[in-house]
Amino acid sequence: METAENGSGDVPTHGHTYAGGIGASRIFVLSKDGRPLMPCHPARARELLGKGRAVVARQAPFTIRLKDRTLAESEVDGVQLRIDPGSKGTGLALTDEKKEADEQGATVTVRRGLISIELQHRGDQIRMCMQQRAGYRRRRRSANCRYRAPRSDNRTRPGGWLPPSLRHRVDTTVSLARRMCRYAPVTEIHMERVAFDTHAMSAGTPLTGAERQQGTLAGTEIRSYLLTKWNRACAYCDATGVPLNIDHLRPRSRGGSDRVSNLVLACVPCNQAKGSTPVEIFLTHRPDRLAKILRQVRTPLHDAAAMNATRWRLTKALETLGRPVHAWSGGRTKWNRTAMGLGKTHTLDALSVGRLDHESGDAIVRLPVQVLIVKATGRGSYARITPDRFGFPRLRRARAKQHFGYVTGDLVRANMPTGKWAGTWTGRISVRARGQHSLATAQGRINVSHWNLRLVQRGDGYGYATRRELVPSPSRKPVERRVNSS
Repeated sequence: METAENGSGDVPTHGHTYAGGIGASRIFVLSKDGRPLMPCHPARARELLGKGRAVVARQAPFTIRLKDRTLAESEVDGVQLRIDPGSKGTGLALTDEKKEADEQGATVTVRRGLISIELQHRGDQIRMCMQQRAGYRRRRRSANCRYRAPRSDNRTRPGGWLPPSLRHRVDTTVSLARRMCRYAPVTEIHMERVAFDTHAMSAGTPLTGAERQQGTLAGTEIRSYLLTKWNRACAYCDATGVPLNIDHLRPRSRGGSDRVSNLVLACVPCNQAKGSTPVEIFLTHRPDRLAKILRQVRTPLHDAAAMNATRWRLTKALETLGRPVHAWSGGRTKWNRTAMGLGKTHTLDALSVGRLDHESGDAIVRLPVQVLIVKATGRGSYARITPDRFGFPRLRRARAKQHFGYVTGDLVRANMPTGKWAGTWTGRISVRARGQHSLATAQGRINVSHWNLRLVQRGDGYGYATRRELVPSPSRKPVERRVNSS
């Protein structure tokens, strides 16, 4: 254990300086009464479990609980929670900061990364399901039944309303931050709060003065703009003198927007032939035409709009955790990450959030070698009927979600006595009413009877995995200091 401790860059060896580097990810530790203590090294956790001084409190994230020590009997310095919000994923990092004397005798601050977590959102899946449900309802209103006028669009929304796909990003981030505060002694929260200038991103250049009032469609309309841009001809076959439709390059059914750079003119035959097919597949046999059309396509603004809509709501939600919340700009995060020589990932961005005085010698000296990936999977569906791709009922779901003591998403350990899959397997299950559950393993799915299962951890709506940090260790390079000319 001592070799593992000293060889991982986690503790000073015999000198007064801390070399740092890439070290093992820490383990959450709870006191005898369930209060959070300072995270420990995995070797220390194995020693405590081997001696019977601790028990496993949770498998993912792995957490142990001491049996012989309370919070009052422990020394807790506290850690910081740093968050880098994103549209599709959010990075979280638990860090601690120590004061250290450098080679010149000056006091500097060194930041150590203890635990790195990458939260993967499912906002796109929620958006797709909402659109699918709307399509089913729209079809039921018009197919094989009398016409019914749609409801009047006069319903108001409460203040601060967010679409479900955006509210999910805020809720899951706050939920995971609350869990970190429950498992670790978090004293303060640092988050990156950025505002994207979507107008400048759309123009591709910085805007000043009256340029902000002159968009792409200034002084014209969409159809007039497209007719002029495409010379009143079909973008796919150059047909002229025929009725032209407005077509989406990336179909709405595949996440395309109504942004003018995503629109082209198409004749009726080409529009019907393309349908919901992506333009890259539709024009595979005509690469020159495809390249001409794709030159007008610009970077989508979905992610930037999602971040602008949720940044203040996330800040207010984090303040309810009872810890001081500090918001920092994205420019400072990038500056810290670049100065430390780190790569571009959500977890490394989270590690770089906050103030670091590089000119005075402050540095990030350690980052965890392993990243815990937490993927939002949900807790199932409220629907009682599974539809087919046309929206018609295909099968009826069971009213009860729990069968023989297990629910879909539970982490279990299966002991298969005989057969092709004989042995012990651990994974998440999908339950069936007949008791023959489906277990997901690294080698594939197997059918397991509930008699051969043992519950390890209840499903909580998240899936867990790990990956290694793909960047080299940060180095304690000397930072050039400013010298006053006076």
